[in-house]
Formats: sequence, structure tokens, C-alpha cells
Amino acid sequence: MSATSSSVARVPLVDPANATGTVRAVLDQIHGAFGATPHMFRAVANSPAALQSMWGAFGALGGGVIGAGLGEQIAVAVANRNGCNYCLAAHTALGRKAGVSGEALAAAQSGESTDQRTAAVLRFALKLVNERGQVDAADVQALRDQGLSDEHIVEIVAHVALNLFTNYVNVALAVPVDFPGVKLRPAR
Repeated sequence: MSATSSSVARVPLVDPANATGTVRAVLDQIHGAFGATPHMFRAVANSPAALQSMWGAFGALGGGVIGAGLGEQIAVAVANRNGCNYCLAAHTALGRKAGVSGEALAAAQSGESTDQRTAAVLRFALKLVNERGQVDAADVQALRDQGLSDEHIVEIVAHVALNLFTNYVNVALAVPVDFPGVKLRPAR
């Protein structure tokens, strides 16, 4: 990963070589998964509990019913809505790795998709963000109308919550972006 931002994080980025115990073990797993240790995880490593929580959530949701591609589109939409350059860059790269086209990822930034099911998921995800979870029965029914089960619906909420966590970490702590940059799109 190449650094695309010269900003200084508001917390130290833990050096994996100097980490010990649980932090070292989790950072080793992250390095194994990515081939590097992204700055976000190095920032979160200041709290072993937060690092375990974040990495555990990524692992659990990675094995869920929401496929990697849709999960990355949710992440891109949430990151763009929250103005998180770090997560937008990271999830655009991960989305491409998961087989999502650049065009689909760019559309997801605005909560859009040519696929009706994906569009419904992105609308719901962004409504969760915009309304701080205050959705109604019609919003949930719109997902069911696209063939999504209760398992899918709960997982969509979990993906949004995880992405809020990562967005807030990166924005609040000014974590330097170490993925290829992606331009934020204006909210509609």
C-alpha cells in the first residue's frame, strides 16, 4: 500500500514490530489478510479491546450472507456519506478485488446501482446513516420485496454499524490514507 496522504494521525500508529500480546497477534492476522498492516488498524491498536472488536466484526461479517461485493458497496456508500476518505479509498480497492466494477463502486458512492436489489440495500443503508437508525416498517419491507431475508436485513444493519465505527475512527483520528485515493461525491 502506498501512502497517499501526508497527514499526521491524532493517535500514534502502533508499529506491529513493537506490539505485544493480543495486539501483536491481531495485527499479525491483519497483516496476513492484507499483506500489509493498514494504518487504520495500527491506529485502533492503541486499544486492544477496540482492535479485537473491529477485527472480529470484519471476520464475522465476512462469513455472513451478504457477499463481499455487496458489503463493499455498502461500505463505499457509508464512507462517502460520512466524508471518510480513508474508508472510501480502502473499500473501493477491496470492492474491485471482490469483483465489483469501478462504475458500480462509483454509483454506490451516491447510493445507486443498476441492480434493483443492490439499489434497495444501498437506499436502506444510507437511510440508516441519515436517520440514525430511525427507519420504519416500509423501509424493511422494501428489502423483503427484493427477496432479502431477515438474516440479510440484520446483517445490512451490522455492516452499516461496522462502517460507522471505521469511518469515525478514521475521520476523528485523522488516520493517513494508505490506499489509492478516491474522490468523494457530493451527497444528493
